[in-house]
Amino acid sequence: MSDASGLVAGEPAGAAVKRRQIRPKAERRQQLIDSTIRCIAQRGLSSVTMQMVTREAGLSVGIANLHFQSKDNLLKETLRFVADEYHGGQIEIMSGSDMPDLGQRLDALLDFQFGRGVTQRQKMSVWFAYYGEAGARPVYQKIVATSDRFAAQKLEALFVEIIKEGGYVGSDARELAIGYSALIDGLHLGLLVTPRELTKRCARAVARDFLRRAFPLHVR
Repeated sequence: MSDASGLVAGEPAGAAVKRRQIRPKAERRQQLIDSTIRCIAQRGLSSVTMQMVTREAGLSVGIANLHFQSKDNLLKETLRFVADEYHGGQIEIMSGSDMPDLGQRLDALLDFQFGRGVTQRQKMSVWFAYYGEAGARPVYQKIVATSDRFAAQKLEALFVEIIKEGGYVGSDARELAIGYSALIDGLHLGLLVTPRELTKRCARAVARDFLRRAFPLHVR
């Protein structure tokens, strides 16, 4: 139990101060990353400045430098956050320890890939900002290449399971995984660039049709 000062009975005063400092640090970092996402979406990757981000966040440049040391580090950590969130969600579904039904796993994957969290325009802008700017691609490769490969391996492994269970003769899990991933990337780009022509509902239906053609016993 703590008193009005925030101290826990029997706890040294310094420990209470330390506990109070830990949470704000994480919150400040996330606040700056969220602001960076918004700035990239509004201005483009190359136009983002530390002053722009801190103004958006309502914080000082000194606070941003304290947490990230430089604009480059802030941009890298923003990409890492978006990538970890996306790949982490996919990998959890594809691994499917709590979802033994493979058809349900495919449905869950579609729901995730075209859900609000992933298809938020600001977050998609971060992905494609790094895709689109030649100078940013080496940074993307350094930060995201490993998680990209791991997610691709998990998707291929899921397709191997489905092919085996469904007895799909002549199906190649690797080729299907590559094709599906390319389709998802293209649909996400379409949602970002031409949202009036391509709705999330339509994009999900296109991806589902790919899976239905590949695995008709699992996707109806």
